[in-house]
Parts: sequence; structure tokens; C-alpha cells
Amino acid sequence: MTIDPSSIPNFGGKPQPQQASGPAGPVVPDQDLVKQLLDQMELKYVVDDEGDLAAPWEDFRTYFMFRGEGDQQVFSVRTFYDRPHSPEDRVKILDAIDDWNRRTLWPKIYTHLHEDEGGAATLRLIGEAQMLIGTGVSLEHFVSSTVSWVRASIEFDKWLVEQFGLEKPESDGSPSDEA
Repeated sequence: MTIDPSSIPNFGGKPQPQQASGPAGPVVPDQDLVKQLLDQMELKYVVDDEGDLAAPWEDFRTYFMFRGEGDQQVFSVRTFYDRPHSPEDRVKILDAIDDWNRRTLWPKIYTHLHEDEGGAATLRLIGEAQMLIGTGVSLEHFVSSTVSWVRASIEFDKWLVEQFGLEKPESDGSPSDEA
């Protein structure tokens, strides 16, 4: 199975002409399909020690994971935002991400209290979107959802910078070369 480049959603550019073809049957996406999509999106990626795909940006990492088996298999796009926040700011952070979660479909954002080896705690943010894929999904739906989730993860990072007056990232939105 291959991804037709014209099926990748165009966000803000000139509309791409659509090829006339009937709908494809359902597919069960796999890591090779995601790699193909990331290549077409010109995003750099690595495979981590656990076998998950990860696209690293300067201030966050987005993972593309497959979990479960059979008709219960789930595809998850999970973004780990690396900016540390003080645990004392949790109420302010929760108010902001509650606002984001109410106004947007994805990624849904939640907090994680991270303690380092020395016992110091920092608050980290994680965004996630999931799709049940075990019984198969339309290739077009899978592609458009995955692309939208990646774009929304980038937008959340920009939104967070604006909300809290954080230092503007020097990144242009493309994955970092730190992979």
C-alpha cells in the first residue's frame, strides 16, 4: 500500500488537484506506512529503543505508536513537550490546557509530574490522539488524521509559548537535526 501525495492534506497552500479514483478498502496501518507518510511530509524520524517511531523537534518529540492486538489495536500519536514547568504552576497550567482541550479536538493535553534522580520535580505536558485501527481504516482517513495530529501538536507548542510568554522557539516547526 502506498500513499498518494495528493491525499496529504494541504494546510494553507494552493489546493492540490485530486485524482479521480474510487475509495480504497480498509487497511490496517503499520509502522512502514507511517514511515512512508513521514518521508512524504519531509519529517525526520528515528526508531527508539522500544521500536517506536519518534519525530524530534527542538522543544518536543512526537511518537507514533501501535499498541494492542487484533481488533483492539490502537494507533497513538503522543507528543512529549520538553519545557519544564514548576509544580507550583500546576493550577495555572491546568487552567490553560483545560481551555485548549475544550476548544480543540486534538491533541488532548495532560500533565505529568516528573522527578529526577535528585528528587527535584518538574511538571511536563503530554499531548495525545488515538485511533482504533484493528478492524481497518480508510487510508485517506488515516493519512489526514495523522497529518492533522502532527500539525496540531506543533500548534499547541506555539499556543503554549504565546499563553505563557515563554521564550520563542528558534525552530521553524520542522524536526530538529538532533536525531
